[in-house]
Amino acid sequence: MDRQALTEMLEKVRGGSLTPAEALERLAGWPYEDLGFAKVDQHRALRQGLPEVIYGPGKAPEQVVAIAARLRAGGAPVLITRVTPRVLARLRGVFPDLEHHSAARLVVVGRPSPARRAGYIAVTSAGTADLPVAEEAACCAEAMGNPVTRVYDVGVAGIHRLLDHRETLAGARVVIVVAGMEGALPSVVAGLIDRPVVAVPTSVGYGASFGGVAALLAMLNSCATRVGVVNIDNGFGAAALADAINRPTEPGP
Repeated sequence: MDRQALTEMLEKVRGGSLTPAEALERLAGWPYEDLGFAKVDQHRALRQGLPEVIYGPGKAPEQVVAIAARLRAGGAPVLITRVTPRVLARLRGVFPDLEHHSAARLVVVGRPSPARRAGYIAVTSAGTADLPVAEEAACCAEAMGNPVTRVYDVGVAGIHRLLDHRETLAGARVVIVVAGMEGALPSVVAGLIDRPVVAVPTSVGYGASFGGVAALLAMLNSCATRVGVVNIDNGFGAAALADAINRPTEPGP
């Protein structure tokens, strides 16, 4: 239940096309529904602007399906990250119209209401091995209602590839930069443009990269300004932060 859906429901009550009893029934799961193994936060979209997102790992397939069904019943689009083939098969049996983004390892059920955004988000990756995390960021940002432009495989080992896209990066409202190895790309991008940069370290790299810790520390120690850093491989977190930056500043639903 987001602001727009709640407003529409209240207008129907005022107009007489929906009775107060029917409205109360729709709000029965508000602000959350207790499923025993999970408390589904039906109030989150109204409170934060985005509905609850399901993190797939660690949950049984039937638990993922049950949470998704309750979120969908509340009218919200459902975003499920890090989906395994086993979970995907169960979801397809319940939501045949779902969208599966295999590279991003996520599923979207339903489409969000058209959202007003200040501009577009550019998602940039250093190498092809970073694409799963970059695509998670890009697909999540799109599911949140943002226009997204992808600029992939432009790492510092061939800096001329990045420079060819400088205008695209400079035109974005915010740039998500995904990189493993030594994690240098966010500093370079932030040094070229005046936009906020959301840096995402990945676990890509040889032994001394320590599963992404080397890239994480490099990004945290960036000498460039306007760089914020999320956790290792956290494409979703980068998308959520970029979405918040890309929202219009004027009041509105």
